[in-house]
Amino acid sequence: MLLEPDEFAELVLDVVERIPPGRVMSYGDVAELLGRGGPRQVGRVMALWGGGVPWWRVIRADGGPPPGHEARALERYRAEGTPLRADGTRVDMARARWDGVG
Repeated sequence: MLLEPDEFAELVLDVVERIPPGRVMSYGDVAELLGRGGPRQVGRVMALWGGGVPWWRVIRADGGPPPGHEARALERYRAEGTPLRADGTRVDMARARWDGVG
């Protein structure tokens, strides 16, 4: 049985679609912007329905790419000019974090 996204999922996906290229939000940032849910709930939405939105722009708070998709995400970051940390394996959250405005 294929689940349809509920209202919360639709809100999460809408936020993710608005994250500009080269910018990111953590799972917790998305939940905080919506004022509901938490990082795990956002992660579940992304796991179930995130394939149709720029999923690589939602990451762990430490700048780590989505688990299981690290190589693909890093390719996207480089293509979009997303600021990376010196080791090149994580996003520089101080420079790349999007606040949901503008």
